[in-house]
Amino acid sequence: MSVFDIPISRLDGKAGLLDDVRGRAALFVNVASRCGLTPQYTALEALHEQLQDRSFTVVGFPCNQFMGQEPGSPEEIAQFCSVTYGVTFPLSEKIDVNGDDRHPLYEKLTATADSRGHQGDIRWNFEKFVIAPDGSIAARFDPRTTPDDPAVLKAIEAVLPN
Repeated sequence: MSVFDIPISRLDGKAGLLDDVRGRAALFVNVASRCGLTPQYTALEALHEQLQDRSFTVVGFPCNQFMGQEPGSPEEIAQFCSVTYGVTFPLSEKIDVNGDDRHPLYEKLTATADSRGHQGDIRWNFEKFVIAPDGSIAARFDPRTTPDDPAVLKAIEAVLPN
């Protein structure tokens, strides 16, 4: 099963977020507005803008599981991302990425290990997954690895459609 087959709604509540991503390379990132890593939004948006014409998108998944760092309503999250960081990439509904209520998408994502062998629970906000156009998970990166890190860029380049 492709990650694109897992239903998830957009931040505004409309169904089918991943329908618009299907067939594109992507970087999936659990995000939060009040985290020390929140400035990564700048690099995420730059990456999205730089590569969107090459069939690539960033997708953010707001999550409030790490010290309550994403407490806002969908409207507050959308406004913060747009006004503060100029975010134009799609955002999902607020979800859980760990625990009993972990979203099925993150059940699939967390089964993938990163380069250091970590698999399982998301460690913090801004953990990253490179997704191939066929919906397979190509790579996983820890939260402190920035979106413009050479290893992330290499993993994305490897899955970009020709």
